[in-house]
Amino acid sequence: MKVVVTGGAGFIGANLCRALVQAEEVTEVLVLDDVSTGFWSNLDGVPVDRVEASILDVAALQDCVNGADSVVHLAARPSVPRSIAQPVPSHEANATGTMNVLEAARHAGNCQVIVSSSSSVYGANPILPKHEDLAARPMSPYAASKLAAESYTLAWQHSYEMPTLAFRFFNVFGPLQAAGHAYAAVVPAFVAAALAGEPLVVHGDGTQSRDFTFVDTVCSVLTDAVLRRVSSPEPTNLAFGTRTTLLEVIALLEELLERPLAVQFTETRAGDVPHSQAANDRLRALFPDVQPVDLRTGLTATIAWFNSLAE
Repeated sequence: MKVVVTGGAGFIGANLCRALVQAEEVTEVLVLDDVSTGFWSNLDGVPVDRVEASILDVAALQDCVNGADSVVHLAARPSVPRSIAQPVPSHEANATGTMNVLEAARHAGNCQVIVSSSSSVYGANPILPKHEDLAARPMSPYAASKLAAESYTLAWQHSYEMPTLAFRFFNVFGPLQAAGHAYAAVVPAFVAAALAGEPLVVHGDGTQSRDFTFVDTVCSVLTDAVLRRVSSPEPTNLAFGTRTTLLEVIALLEELLERPLAVQFTETRAGDVPHSQAANDRLRALFPDVQPVDLRTGLTATIAWFNSLAE
């Protein structure tokens, strides 16, 4: 089977490609990426076809998707703060780009589409854990664009009988996740700062909590979804109901690194959600065999990867 991974040079995409090429059923993996946030070096040694283009390039997208059995659509313009600074590009990449992917798959015929949405769609809704039937209350242009993306995905399923699956990712972390830029996610930012002997910057008081999900777990679920051609008429949380504060993450890093870490507290960022925790009943029903990697193991692997960059 042929699988197209949009955004395959990015953090999650490159890890997914490594998982897909190990599956006997997968005969071809094609990556489409404009490398605006990803890096081709993430795919060094991975036997995939590469096309450097944007999901806003309809002709290039259609060429890539023709003949595909499945598209895993990970290409996006990430980051809540970035979307607040530049809302229109976030909409174009995340909403319009997703519609382009869905249309390319529809014209290709009988092609499954798996789309990455985000826990940020729950936004200001205070109920925990977050279950998929809760009202979405986006607090940022990024969250609104991801809600639009999953809504288009489910609408294309209902309208055109396409097999689709919309996953709401929750704070995915692990190897290949870049740090060292203004919009870095919290785990790579913490690990990079800790290894460099710099203060860990916390936006807020550190009591905000997240449902951290190791990237290998996410890729295991995505690969299984491709191989079994899983489809669902409703969005699905891809997380496992954990709830860890940033202060607890820092304490665990101190334990793993065997030294205290300096912390710098700053103002809370606009659009940041105070708490996030997934209900996973729907995920467990669709993927009963998945075994999530725990936070300690995931952080240990992430630290090892960062250390490998300095070797």
